[in-house]
Amino acid sequence: MKNTIDAFGENVFGLPVMETRLSAPTFAKLKKTIETGSELDAGIADEVAEAMKEWAMEKGATHYTHWFQPLTGTTAEKHDSFIFPDFKGGVITQFSGGELIQGEPDASSFPSGGLRATFEARGYTGWDPTSPAFIKYDGAGAATLCIPTVFCGYHGEALDKKTPLLRSMKALSEQTVRLGKLFGIDCGDKMALATLGSEQEYFLIDAELYDGRLDLKQCGRTLFGKAPAKHQQMEDHYFGAIKPRVAAFMADLDAELWKLGVPAKTRHNEVCPAQFEIAPVFETLNIAIDHNMITMETLRTTAERHGFECLLHEKPFAGVNGSGKHNNWALSGPDGKNWLSPGDNPHENAKFMTIIVALMKAVDTHADLLRASVASAGNDHRLGANEAPPAVVSIFLGDQLTDIVEQIEAGGAKSSKYGGHIHLGVDLLPKLPRGNTDRNRTSPFAFTGNKFEFRAVGSNQSPSGANIVLNTIVAEAFDSICTELEGAVAAGKEFNAALQEVLASIIKEHKRILFNGDGYTAEWLEEAAKRGLPNLATSEEALEPLTTKKAKDLFAKYGVLSNEELASRYNIYIEGYERTVEIEAKVAASIAKTMVVPAVVTAIAEYSVVPAVAGLTAEMSSLLETAVASIAKLEKTHGAHAQLAAMAELRASVDALEGLVPADLWPLPSYAEMLFT
Repeated sequence: MKNTIDAFGENVFGLPVMETRLSAPTFAKLKKTIETGSELDAGIADEVAEAMKEWAMEKGATHYTHWFQPLTGTTAEKHDSFIFPDFKGGVITQFSGGELIQGEPDASSFPSGGLRATFEARGYTGWDPTSPAFIKYDGAGAATLCIPTVFCGYHGEALDKKTPLLRSMKALSEQTVRLGKLFGIDCGDKMALATLGSEQEYFLIDAELYDGRLDLKQCGRTLFGKAPAKHQQMEDHYFGAIKPRVAAFMADLDAELWKLGVPAKTRHNEVCPAQFEIAPVFETLNIAIDHNMITMETLRTTAERHGFECLLHEKPFAGVNGSGKHNNWALSGPDGKNWLSPGDNPHENAKFMTIIVALMKAVDTHADLLRASVASAGNDHRLGANEAPPAVVSIFLGDQLTDIVEQIEAGGAKSSKYGGHIHLGVDLLPKLPRGNTDRNRTSPFAFTGNKFEFRAVGSNQSPSGANIVLNTIVAEAFDSICTELEGAVAAGKEFNAALQEVLASIIKEHKRILFNGDGYTAEWLEEAAKRGLPNLATSEEALEPLTTKKAKDLFAKYGVLSNEELASRYNIYIEGYERTVEIEAKVAASIAKTMVVPAVVTAIAEYSVVPAVAGLTAEMSSLLETAVASIAKLEKTHGAHAQLAAMAELRASVDALEGLVPADLWPLPSYAEMLFT
């Protein structure tokens, strides 16, 4: 274990490595850029590039790549070697500052949503110095230097997920610093930073069984499958003893992630058999998201080495838990403190409650955009049951904070359910322990002691989308609060009195977003409708808010996405949704027609000579007739909504047939085999 820990970050060109390989002036300039967000001094690029190349070649790298995150939701890379001709018949190794700072991959085949025409192939990648470069090894052991970059078009339009994420972080930092100054916090040129701990759920199934499921290979989820008698009902898998084969995989996974600087911390069995979770220690948001993308890739490659397939789809199996990516978001101010942690003095607690109320305003105002940020065909199957939050976005604060919020609305908090005095800025808010709230697994957006957990993000999604929205809407809420407070103070009002008025007004307007109960109940959905909270159940509905003037104005105001860039996201995501459903429909029809129907016909033929099972033969024949009709209907159906309904109809008869056809004739590995092998 000691050797493994010693290897943490060994394949990362981070600050500790930079300090030993760069001159002191160059290191100081680069460190300042990373820590304060100041503009990169291009004059240091050549020295950084040379040091990076020498370090990478010592690790066995012969190539480098600008590693970026296009709008496919995955990562992309084009490899170039360090080789350069010496024009004397030989070669030398070379990597210039220009090559480090900017690359030029072909952008024609990446989704752009109308931002650029296909014939306009030029695209640019630009080095993101705030995220460390790293060495990645392929299956044959070949090493490549991966340099995290942004990706944009010829005219500067953002074609990726990292660019708007960095913009949103900048907007949030500016407004947080502004709020800090109102509370007497001025830390010079230091930035405020959102932080993230991204829990990742996944399934492991045996590779041989995976190879027998065309639906898993093509769609990531099972389109057919009869529920086994036992699956997760006994709740005996959750946090249970990890089986040796899985434990070996997890040990290998941790070792690979640690080498890449990913602070993987927690591993355990999840609720459903064959389902697991890995969680890191929180990091600066940008790095945490890069690390989550690395984690997803490493999950897949490590699983292959152990004879598994890793399923990251949000709902690979019907009727049991799906997989999420719980987005634990917090805010580190320019003073380096977590502003979502309650403090030990009145001033800090006034700031803490301001952040809480600002989140109420942000989430209530833009609940539709938060829902849009997690919309996908896969997540539609997950949201609303089995520990996944409902499509209705609400905030869980727990009893103590809700009580305080209600008192502030009534004119000033005087006491706590747990004793003490909490008048903002005057009396002492009783010390709130980190566990001052219970956990609410049905809440989409829950305060969990020193962070908010946005539970609606899907396991297969990049966390960027949700955090771009979250950063931007919080920046807007801070902006509004600061503007009101600055105006009141300039007019001669005492700060604490002004703060009390502002917070009470916000609470009165946005308290409808608070809900501490069971988000799965029909009663809550009825209550949410009465409160006017949006219930956007499908991705088609959920993505529409991206087209509104409200969304366009928000993202444009804070320089996160232009109107054209926002429109491109809508076009890409809605087209991706429709294509996903269309592919699933074609695969379902193919499996049913070419695999299930022949198996059922064979079973009927074998059973027809045995009078004792005439009833089974008749039942299979009836279901087969229904299935054949459903196949024909599905093949003629167009449009995602109609295709999903037709697939559900076909699945009902096919799953019923699975319960009748002899196991040795059934062409698909069963749920029981996949979940328990």
